[in-house]
Amino acid sequence: MKTTPTALRDLAPGIAGMALVGSSVTVSRSLVDAPLFAVQAVRYAAAALLLLALARAARVPVLRPRGREWLWLAGIAATGLVLFNVAVVRGVAHAEPAVIAVAVASVPILLGLIGPFLEGRRPSRQVMLAAPVVVAGAVLVEGTGRTDAAGVGWAVLALGCEAAFTLLAVPVLRRHGAWGVSVHAVWLGALMLAGLTAVFERPAELGSLDGTQWAAAGYLAVMVTAVAFLLWYRTVAKVGSGRAGLLTGVAPLAAAAAGVLTGGGVPGPAVWLGLVVVIAGLALGLRPGRESATAAPRPAPRPAPRTDRRAAASS
Repeated sequence: MKTTPTALRDLAPGIAGMALVGSSVTVSRSLVDAPLFAVQAVRYAAAALLLLALARAARVPVLRPRGREWLWLAGIAATGLVLFNVAVVRGVAHAEPAVIAVAVASVPILLGLIGPFLEGRRPSRQVMLAAPVVVAGAVLVEGTGRTDAAGVGWAVLALGCEAAFTLLAVPVLRRHGAWGVSVHAVWLGALMLAGLTAVFERPAELGSLDGTQWAAAGYLAVMVTAVAFLLWYRTVAKVGSGRAGLLTGVAPLAAAAAGVLTGGGVPGPAVWLGLVVVIAGLALGLRPGRESATAAPRPAPRPAPRTDRRAAASS
């Protein structure tokens, strides 16, 4: 059965978002020697300002969080933005990068299992059958590497944080939408990272960054944060976290492609095999059918009443 145009329209933003995330691997290499927290704080602060400007230009209301929404949004910032970066940086000190990448590539299984419960429905058998296939393909693309016990721990933490980035957004996406979740998570993350910078680093170290490093930080802020976040959360809101989770298999493919374009050489047979396996997993899990139709998330609510619009955040 062929994928309908509507399904493609809903999935396309997530595919593009994951492609941008995959491209960040190559770009981030130039920031290895840069101060971690300071650069990330600048990245997310710039992304927050850009998102607010774009939201105003598009006349999209960004509502103020209320009650428990603050906890969900702060959780996204603390895990998916701050702690994830720490886990990756600390993890590669104990394990080869492929180990961390493989752990993160396992996120479709977690999203397929947990996400539907947060959305008020049962996990999709179709998605749960496809998730291990996508993960297997991603492992072939990323390869494996050596690690110790601490490296395994950091890898597991990175996996949990990557899953939390999507799962913690489910309860607030219905009211805030992709714009609101992206804006609030990003500015909260910027504040947290600024605090870590003040405690563990010296902000003056940013002056040592060269033009290439600033360009890399700018790319991460604009394309991998502002644009990719909006694209990703839009797809999660449309198709659900379980089906959207399968699209994370696109990231390692994009990373491999970016490596080729930047002079990394032609991939070996395992990478090409992984490409085929990931595509097969996506075709299996994303094909429309009776189960995927009934598993679709409930439609988003109508626009907030006038009183909520007056409370729209301008921060």
